[in-house]
Amino acid sequence: MRRPRPRLLALCALAAVPPAIEAVLLVHFGFVAAEGLSSQVTAVWPYDSYHDLRWLYVYHDSWPEFLVGLLLLIVFRGLLTTGLVALAWPAEAARPGLRWLLGRNLALSAVVTVLVSPWALISVAASVVALSWVLLASLLPMFLLAPFLQRAAVVEPWWRGLPPIALVGWSLLNFVVITVAGALCWSVPGWWTVPVAALAGIANGLLWERTVHVAVLTPRVRWARVPATPIAVLLALAVPLAIPPLVQIVPTGVTIEQVVLGQRLPADVRHAVIVLAGHSSAYDGTPPVDPNVEHFSYRGLAGDGRPLPYQPGDTVRSLESGAALLETQVDRLHRRTGRPVALIGESEGAMLARTYLAQRPHAAVDTLVMFSPLINAGRAYYPPPGTPHGWGLVTGWQLRALFGVVDVFGGTGTGPDEPFIRSLLDNAPFYRNQLMCPVPGVRMMAFLPTTTATEAPPGDYTGIPVFQTPGVHGGLLGRSLVQDRLIHFLAGVPESRKRQEYPLLQQLGAGWQAPPLAIRINPAWNDRRQPDPSFTGRVCQPA
Repeated sequence: MRRPRPRLLALCALAAVPPAIEAVLLVHFGFVAAEGLSSQVTAVWPYDSYHDLRWLYVYHDSWPEFLVGLLLLIVFRGLLTTGLVALAWPAEAARPGLRWLLGRNLALSAVVTVLVSPWALISVAASVVALSWVLLASLLPMFLLAPFLQRAAVVEPWWRGLPPIALVGWSLLNFVVITVAGALCWSVPGWWTVPVAALAGIANGLLWERTVHVAVLTPRVRWARVPATPIAVLLALAVPLAIPPLVQIVPTGVTIEQVVLGQRLPADVRHAVIVLAGHSSAYDGTPPVDPNVEHFSYRGLAGDGRPLPYQPGDTVRSLESGAALLETQVDRLHRRTGRPVALIGESEGAMLARTYLAQRPHAAVDTLVMFSPLINAGRAYYPPPGTPHGWGLVTGWQLRALFGVVDVFGGTGTGPDEPFIRSLLDNAPFYRNQLMCPVPGVRMMAFLPTTTATEAPPGDYTGIPVFQTPGVHGGLLGRSLVQDRLIHFLAGVPESRKRQEYPLLQQLGAGWQAPPLAIRINPAWNDRRQPDPSFTGRVCQPA
């Protein structure tokens, strides 16, 4: 039987120790939401730098701290990669000296950090708004760049020519290993996370061995004169620029307004209903077919009590100011109809309705239905412009710069400091722990697309009935089943459905979430004594 080579054993050991150390720290502090990240410490480029930057973007509170942390990460990554590449180098080929490898990998560590930083930044933004398409915008470039960057430490010149097909295959396997390892690290109980992270590190070591072998021993580089890597970088940069406009132009299908406002409600629905549409919606002032139904207006009410027409720009407001408008509209509708009031909100409308119940509840409101609420939003933070320090300070400024570039290329015209986003940031403890919790005297239900499972760390996320169904954010109402269940719930029939694949999707997404900012350490949050699901793994816990 062939004995393992000593260098391969050393490679696996070097790749296993850092993930195990991170796992020990996470388990020790009870940081369950971040346990899925530990396996990425020694992942093959660019996923290792993607891991580092997400931690840094969340956990710094000043420019000097960010810059020092960035420098330390670049040096650490350069040293670690030098060791991994040296041990993974094939015996059939002459290996450069360690000094050359160290210089090469320190320089490449800085280059890869710069290249990966926009997508690590977008990953943090995804943890603020809890939208799957934002997370997708941070991952797609990783797929594209990985085969090009994984040969950078060994091939000269690394920026020209196409990577070999075998390297593309190992790159895809690398992504699968990271995803599965993240799910396993989160799934196992307690200290079992540490050996699982170590095993994932060993798998990383084997992947380093294979990718270095393929890169070094490939006899011929295709398109050797073409600057393929810079072209791939430009294409990758186009992903976050392209997704926001695409989201705006993709048809949304049946809207909540069409389902509820365009028909009379059945006689067994005894409520007056206010429909709260989502971000960038519009209302032309057309009265609903049913006189007991109203469209919530982001501009408020006219003098005669009718909801005012509004444009998409009017939805750019804070949840607190929207709750004040809703308070007035609820009171007028209840006095006009004499009926109890049900609120039906989608996306931003769902968040607004839940904020209203927390801040300005009316005794007449006894039913809330939420479509595509932003589960566990506000997991990161950055202070408003002009604030000299605060968690995520540099993250905020880089996001402002990134959104400015996106707007130049036809973006949405909104930014990371728009009032709705600031509401999520400033009141994050509530949205992380209480959004999906019961309100006394109110029947509540949430319709969730399966993509919601990938938008937040795994764990218990709801204390109210949910109806899970395949779909994307804001795209559920085109199904007759969902429409029927909505009407049944309004008529008083309990509804609930959980899909078996939902927890699995949560776990598979665990490794790609940015680490949440611990609630208790952020002085900007007034309610920072709120229990933190990032550590408890549960929501709706009493303070």
